[in-house]
Amino acid sequence: MSITKKVSVLAVGLGMVGTLAACGSSSDEAGGSGSGDSKTVTLVSHDSWAASKDVIAAFEKKSGYKVKVLEDGDAGQAVNKAVLTKDNPQGDVFFGVDNTLLSRALDNGLFQPYEAKGSDLVLPEYRTDQDKHRVTPVDTGDICVNYDKAYFDKHELAPPKSFDDLVKPEYKDLLVTENAGSSSPGLGFLLGTAAKYGDEGWEGYWKKLEANGVKVVDSWEQAYNEEFSGSSGGKKAKGDRPLVVSYASSPPAEVIYADPQPDTAPTGVADGTCFRQVEYAGLLSNAKNPEGGKALLDFLLSKPFQDDMPLNMFVYPVREGAQIPEAFSKFGPQAKDPQTLDPAKIADNRDQWVKSWTSLVLK
Repeated sequence: MSITKKVSVLAVGLGMVGTLAACGSSSDEAGGSGSGDSKTVTLVSHDSWAASKDVIAAFEKKSGYKVKVLEDGDAGQAVNKAVLTKDNPQGDVFFGVDNTLLSRALDNGLFQPYEAKGSDLVLPEYRTDQDKHRVTPVDTGDICVNYDKAYFDKHELAPPKSFDDLVKPEYKDLLVTENAGSSSPGLGFLLGTAAKYGDEGWEGYWKKLEANGVKVVDSWEQAYNEEFSGSSGGKKAKGDRPLVVSYASSPPAEVIYADPQPDTAPTGVADGTCFRQVEYAGLLSNAKNPEGGKALLDFLLSKPFQDDMPLNMFVYPVREGAQIPEAFSKFGPQAKDPQTLDPAKIADNRDQWVKSWTSLVLK
């Protein structure tokens, strides 16, 4: 699951309309394969693509291309399907592969090279594949443990701040996380522990976490909107876990979509548990409309899109000088010192880490 997966499901949990509606008439009904004509450019994405109608309309008017969006499930599912169909792709551009899955896409030749206009304005820490330009950074966000403020206030217990805290007895049976084999935030949390404790220490950490009653569910939707007591959806579902693996941008979403809006977020972030994700887009190999695809990639890095993106997909822009919503700065600032891993390290170890984690935690 990508960073943006949280937003469409959170929106549903808060009574919002599905994210495709945000694109309005600029998005055709899903179906068919690729762009039907040279004036249509098709974006293939995970289920959480969202953009303001006026921003899409401005791109369509300026470029002459009509945008068609095909949503294709969770990020991992969407990437796998794109790889399997790379010789006859469903569209022209793929959006939503993140740094946890990037090597899978690149190693399978999913993208053809293209250096998008505005690439020189991408903040240096988010640039990758600079020699071949097969992917364009689009957004970033932090996977972190969120906590239910009301629970910890009621129990007069300080919320956890770090990975080390999560294995302490006072937090027994409080945490829910996602399956690292089926969920992007679950995988990101696993990678965060691998970055923190190293090759020799992460398995021992998970043994402690398991002994401390961590609950594992299949998806972010289930963890956040059903099990977590602090979210709007979790309250309705009578969730009883006050700690959940989610995103640093989840607290501002809880504020923005509340009616009436509270002065403070009902949830907080354990800053010492964060792993940074970066999400990319690329021009698909064998795209039927490569020129339209290039124009769309340019658009994804444009200031209008980068300014528009945070409040639609609840992620941070990667372009220098892009606007950060006040609610993000106030309720969901980026982690000061998130865990990170080199993409090559992830590529070399991801599958084995997930296999070992599965044997250890899901046995």
